[in-house]
Amino acid sequence: MSKIPETSAPLTPLLASRWSPRSYDKSYEISDQEVLAILEAGRWAPSSNNGQPWRFSVAKRGTELHEKVVAGLTGFNQSWAPDAAALIVISIKRSDAGESSKGNFYDTGLAVAQMSIQAQALDLYTHQMGGILHAELHKSLALPADLEVAVVISVGKKDVPEKFEGEALAREIAPRTRLDLSEIVLHGKP
Repeated sequence: MSKIPETSAPLTPLLASRWSPRSYDKSYEISDQEVLAILEAGRWAPSSNNGQPWRFSVAKRGTELHEKVVAGLTGFNQSWAPDAAALIVISIKRSDAGESSKGNFYDTGLAVAQMSIQAQALDLYTHQMGGILHAELHKSLALPADLEVAVVISVGKKDVPEKFEGEALAREIAPRTRLDLSEIVLHGKP
């Protein structure tokens, strides 16, 4: 099944082939070297004043930490995410005043993007999940008070979409879509 989108200009193959499946091969075991490469990609993301506000909690399938992270997922995420080879909780440093920081979220988004592309280079797929219990994950991971949980990323080898039925299957096999450039480019035309 190809999920390569139609674009107005050619994309690098890593970006063109990146998408967020929910069907993971539960027999695949991610190696320490693959995890390390993904984490290094996040570590080397650009950040304001080189602040590096991101923190990563890696939970490989089959570990107690993985079970804690799965317990912190909501809804449909709890049915498919446990099959991923690893779940990475992304936490973000709060401002010096202890508040959520838009700049830190932006910088951490860059780190997550780089991690997703690095995973794709390793022929692994990622899926970012916002359907999580932020406070529960913070507590179960015993994170410091100056961090806030932002997102959980699943990582693994994709499996056949036919593992699912109904709406879940339809979502898995649907073509990738995005708004047209005319809808998001406000000023200046290529």
